[in-house]
Amino acid sequence: MTRANTLLLTLAGLIVIAPLLVPGLSGSFEGSDAQVQAALQEQGVKPWFTSLWTPPSGEIESLLFALQAAIGAGVFGYVLGRRQGAKKPPDAD
Repeated sequence: MTRANTLLLTLAGLIVIAPLLVPGLSGSFEGSDAQVQAALQEQGVKPWFTSLWTPPSGEIESLLFALQAAIGAGVFGYVLGRRQGAKKPPDAD
């Protein structure tokens, strides 16, 4: 492994571990959606609409979110691969 790779892996590890070790950085891992929703409710703002369907549990909601991300990554990877493949000249056999 080159020195640059080792440095980058160490830096990535520190970025992941530092918030867990440094006092004052640990706190609730509440998402920004929940924070905005709470702030809006404090101000008395009413929602414009309600959801057509609410997942029966948080696990199913997480599953659907992960599925959406996986499909998006697959489409992105496919398009990127097709574009890279189109740039290469055909093999001369």
